[in-house]
Amino acid sequence: MADQPADKKPAYKKLGARHKARRRAVDLLFEAEARDVDPAVLADERVDLAGRDQAVAPVHPYTRTLVDGVADDLDRVDGTIESYLQDWTLSRLPAVDRAILRIAVWELFHAPDVPPVVAVDEAVELAKELSTDDSPGFVNGVLGKVVLVAEQVRAAAAATRAPRGDATN
Repeated sequence: MADQPADKKPAYKKLGARHKARRRAVDLLFEAEARDVDPAVLADERVDLAGRDQAVAPVHPYTRTLVDGVADDLDRVDGTIESYLQDWTLSRLPAVDRAILRIAVWELFHAPDVPPVVAVDEAVELAKELSTDDSPGFVNGVLGKVVLVAEQVRAAAAATRAPRGDATN
């Protein structure tokens, strides 16, 4: 560790299973958009392919959770992102940045086991790994605004979900 520059973070953080799952989800969302296919269908295809071909890496369950979640809530996720873009539109963003932001916003709204700071930090790290030099700051700025409403969105979603036993009352 003494040989490592002070401004470099240790590499161990990037090796976590959830980080890898997020990165794979970015890849799948990016590919689905480029091919104009449903991301959930693409994920299904990859799961099937991994089952038939050992050379294809299996799809982590959290990758499926992210891809399916973003696909199911895409309109709200995109609307949220677009509402916090200043002088930009979602379509003008690099496709990889769109995928990263979509995953992070979905996690902020729907993944109560992921602290908001982790969702933002992971998105920034993915932007550093996969996108332009300006992307990490841009992603951080957008998500910094979304974080301010995320708790309210989660609370509203929880309040609108009726317990199963109360549905007949």
